[in-house]
Amino acid sequence: MAEENKTQMIEFVLTGLTGHPGPQVPLFLVFLVIYLITMVGNLGLVALIRKDPHLHTPMYLFLGSLAFADACTSSSVTPRMLINFLSKNHVISLFDCMAQFYIFGSSATTECFLLVVMAYDRYVAICNPLLYPVMMSNNLCTQLIGVSYFVGFLHSAIHVGLLFRLTFCRSNEIHSFYCEILQLFKISCTDPTVNTLLVLIFSAFIQIFTFMTIMVSYTCVFFAILKKKSEKGRSKAFSTCSAHLLSVSLFYGTLFFMYVRPGSGHTEDDDKMYSLFYTIIIPLLNPFIYSLRNKEVIDALRRIIKK
Repeated sequence: MAEENKTQMIEFVLTGLTGHPGPQVPLFLVFLVIYLITMVGNLGLVALIRKDPHLHTPMYLFLGSLAFADACTSSSVTPRMLINFLSKNHVISLFDCMAQFYIFGSSATTECFLLVVMAYDRYVAICNPLLYPVMMSNNLCTQLIGVSYFVGFLHSAIHVGLLFRLTFCRSNEIHSFYCEILQLFKISCTDPTVNTLLVLIFSAFIQIFTFMTIMVSYTCVFFAILKKKSEKGRSKAFSTCSAHLLSVSLFYGTLFFMYVRPGSGHTEDDDKMYSLFYTIIIPLLNPFIYSLRNKEVIDALRRIIKK
């Protein structure tokens, strides 16, 4: 009987944002609009940067890579969530579940390192402007982006690989709207302590290392800006950094709450809200944070429209 109870689950049920049937259609419409805006905003920014020669600079190369990572993050989660809003069948296979987490985890880790690269770019541009063309060559920029994506793919692959040591037989319900790895640990019959520790250690190390690197870069930038004699120069330097700092604050604030927090004092609804903000809202906001007050992007868009 015990052996029968330990049959490996090959399918899971995503409970979604809410179990109430009433708001499903309104939620579908809201998140469909959000997803379409997210895709247009991020992929439109990528296309604009590729199309306009004036934006072929390191800063916009990194921004385009960040926008693509945001599009991947949103696309790994939102389409299935939209399907589940209109379907009574919320089943997801083990393979699809792992694939969803892999794409999400890769994009999230990549974004951490791209934010570091963008902070370094601003540090060089403001603290060493004369050396900027040499220090931020196209070759180096491509390598930094490549390393960011490679680390993202590797980090996610480690955790997906370790999922194969677990047996899922306790329940087939995942109390989330996507295959969140901590929720998978809760329904494992195999002791997930090793997996949990590695997720917390890797997440804490990556987040703290990247966040501290960004803060050190911006501390140097801040003091360099204060030394500028021109008020116009200071204003321009602050404006180029403010969008990135806002994006960093939203991104890391949510990440720390999700993965580097005490185990008690939060509910499943809290988890869903943090996950929702991180997987869907931040990718929606980022293209607007970086574009709305960016004169170069707005001018490039005007040039494309006039053509």
